[in-house]
Formats: sequence, structure tokens, C-alpha cells
Amino acid sequence: MRFVVHEHHATRLHYDFRLEIAGVLKSWAIPKGPSMNPSDKRLAVMVDDHPLEYGEFEGIIPQGHYGAGPVLIWDSGEFQPEGDSEVALNKGRMSFTLKGKKLKGSFSLILMKGRGSGKDWLLIKGLDSFAKKDWQMKEELTPAKKKKLAEKIPPSETS
Repeated sequence: MRFVVHEHHATRLHYDFRLEIAGVLKSWAIPKGPSMNPSDKRLAVMVDDHPLEYGEFEGIIPQGHYGAGPVLIWDSGEFQPEGDSEVALNKGRMSFTLKGKKLKGSFSLILMKGRGSGKDWLLIKGLDSFAKKDWQMKEELTPAKKKKLAEKIPPSETS
């Protein structure tokens, strides 16, 4: 299975974290982006599922459309859940391994029970050989990359 992280310059910069589960991309918006530092507990707000084709999307979503602004792939790679990912999500705690260009090793998504609408999770890096205490989030969108992005509407949302 695969994962992708989109750097999304919408109204506010955030990172869309997507995991391939049950034939869709389960998705979370992470305002500060994922971290390789186990001390960082990143808010990850669960959003609607996206079709698998969305994992390849890069472009500028036109004004007037949901999520308008530049979107590019920040990282992608292989996603390996520990156990049944659907059961783990329903229980509110999922552990997994990522094999990406930037994100590597063990991670957990933990539901913040009793808070908000029940869509607030924490993304936490596990303590392993890939952990980096001095991790700094770096934006990938440069003026040169933005010029290469075409204006297009992303694949439709799943229902």
C-alpha cells in the first residue's frame, strides 16, 4: 500500500497526509506538517476520503473550487500498517511504517477522544533509527516549481 503527503497552499499552508486503506486514500490535514521528531505531536484533522488517483495529483486548483491554490507532492512511498488498518482506525489508534523519501520508520495516528468533532488525531513519529530530534519542516514549493504546475481540477472526491 502507499502513502502520499501533499503540500497544499490553500487559504493557509497545510500538508495533506494520505494513506491507502480499503481502496481509498484516508486523509488528514496537518497544519504544521508531519515530523520526524518523536517529541512533536502533530494535529492531524481527518477529512473526507479521496480516490486513489488523487495520490498522483499536482497542480493549481483554480479559484472558486474547494482547496484553491497550488498542490504538490511533498513525499510519497510505501505504507505498511501493523495489523488491520480499518480495525485500528475504528479503535482510534493505528501504528504503521512509512518508507518514503523524507518520512521513514514507525509512526502512530491516535484519535484525541473527547475533543471537537471526533476528527482530531495526533500524528507521532516512533522512536527508531530514523527519528531526528533536530527535524525542521521545509516547504518544497519554489517560484520555479510553481511555474511548472498547471491549473487543473483534482480527481473527484469519493462519497
